[in-house]
Amino acid sequence: MDRKEIMAKVNEIARDVFDNNAVTLTDATTAADVEEWDSLTHLLFTNEIEDEFGITFTLSEVTKSKNVGELVDAISRHLGGN
Repeated sequence: MDRKEIMAKVNEIARDVFDNNAVTLTDATTAADVEEWDSLTHLLFTNEIEDEFGITFTLSEVTKSKNVGELVDAISRHLGGN
């Protein structure tokens, strides 16, 4: 799965978790950019990503990701990408 496909799936998950079909995440998007993104939805978001991709993030990956791009990079690494 390439980065573009991962980002598309992450956007689908975000729209569902944040219950907002207008949400479009980019590499630079942070939690502060999405009104519905709080600590609870962050946990739900990461859990849904793990379930969708069949991966488990490390604590460091979850807490140190500064933006969606870094999260997508972590997903790619778990899937055997760069």
